[in-house]
Amino acid sequence: QVQLVESGGGLVQAGGSLRLSCAASGNVFSINVMGWYRQAPGKQRELVATITSDGNTNYADSVKGRFTISRDNAKNTVYLQMNSLKPEDTAVYYCNAKKFRPYRDYWGQGTQVTVSS
Repeated sequence: QVQLVESGGGLVQAGGSLRLSCAASGNVFSINVMGWYRQAPGKQRELVATITSDGNTNYADSVKGRFTISRDNAKNTVYLQMNSLKPEDTAVYYCNAKKFRPYRDYWGQGTQVTVSS
């Protein structure tokens, strides 16, 4: 099993920055992909960014150029650097980890990000 714990959320003004962290523990050695998703009130959960075990990244169009996902393998931690934040970025941000063959999907508890205008 894998446990994911997010931190770094909070309240920030539009144009500001936040850095989210997600620490993985448990059976972390077989994780293939880690990423961040978000869910705003009344909306479905959506992909924000992912990073594979070999460092390939993928971003939602809405955050390209503003957000950066990165990893620290020694710490089993993934980060999301969020710059130029907009009110529409307000959401609960969830850390995600995926294992393949067999497929397993793990989620953190979520951390609230609120961007004020």
